Amino acid sequence: MSASADDGSSAWHTPVLYQPVLTALKLSPDGRYIDGTVGAGGHAEGILEGSAPNGCLLGLDRDPQALEVVARRFSRFGERVTLRQSSYADMAVQAAALGWPEIDGILLDLGLSSLQLEDPARGFSFRQEGPLDMRFDPSQALTAHDLVNEWDQRALADVIFRYGEEPKARAIARAIVAARPIRTTLELAEVIEAAVGGRRGKIHPATRTFQALRIAVNQELEQLERGLSAAVGLLKPGGRLVVISFHSLEDRLVKTFFRRESQDCICPPDLPACRCAHVATLRAVTRKPIRPSDEEVRANPRARSARLRVAERLVVA
Repeated sequence: MSASADDGSSAWHTPVLYQPVLTALKLSPDGRYIDGTVGAGGHAEGILEGSAPNGCLLGLDRDPQALEVVARRFSRFGERVTLRQSSYADMAVQAAALGWPEIDGILLDLGLSSLQLEDPARGFSFRQEGPLDMRFDPSQALTAHDLVNEWDQRALADVIFRYGEEPKARAIARAIVAARPIRTTLELAEVIEAAVGGRRGKIHPATRTFQALRIAVNQELEQLERGLSAAVGLLKPGGRLVVISFHSLEDRLVKTFFRRESQDCICPPDLPACRCAHVATLRAVTRKPIRPSDEEVRANPRARSARLRVAERLVVA
């Protein structure tokens, strides 16, 4: 994926933190790897090339359109690559179907791909006219149109504040309810801009609200929690889990998960003795997230908010 920052800018697909990702995965010529968010296939292609001649990749994505593009692009890799329409939260089921009990490396590149953001019909961008959709999986019932036009004001404000960290969530929710029905992305962006009093600074006033709606529609944080747990269960000792996040909610969740799974005891500190019997499963490879270089951000502005965290599976007795 290129980035998940909903800035509406136009750019060709550029894999974010491409070389750091491949280095972090410690690719081997006979390894098994999962790209849980294959997108346009930029990182996945690097994994396949770096694990030649016998490395294999399971590429997952909830978006069937992305998988169609990648299937054509990856035909040269033959049986080394398997693509499945699936959430990375269900990677254990998909790996089992291939007969893969253990995995050498797993990549989760969270958020939007350029393919999704640049297609007005998908409704992710507030800079292009399109329907209020925002679904990763087009067969899913819930859309952004449902949230915008059917949810009550309090529920909308809660979503916008929680998932968008938008300080004017109540004002935006109130304006949305008053403007109903809202049918398109540009209509919604105009309502939001008016509610917050116009543009201030470089960030478009609709950025946080569009992010919040997208997260709610696709249950992204719930999927991430499940996916991280599934990844730990699949990785072989020494295997790497590599996660790229693009906003603070995701990054905090990943950081907290890595910290918890790096400890033997996660009991509250005031307990006199351990009662949880928790055993560390991971070693955090990156104490602080890896950030894109200034050069990469200049070449691909969507990379500016990317954070890369890496953990390694421990041997658990």
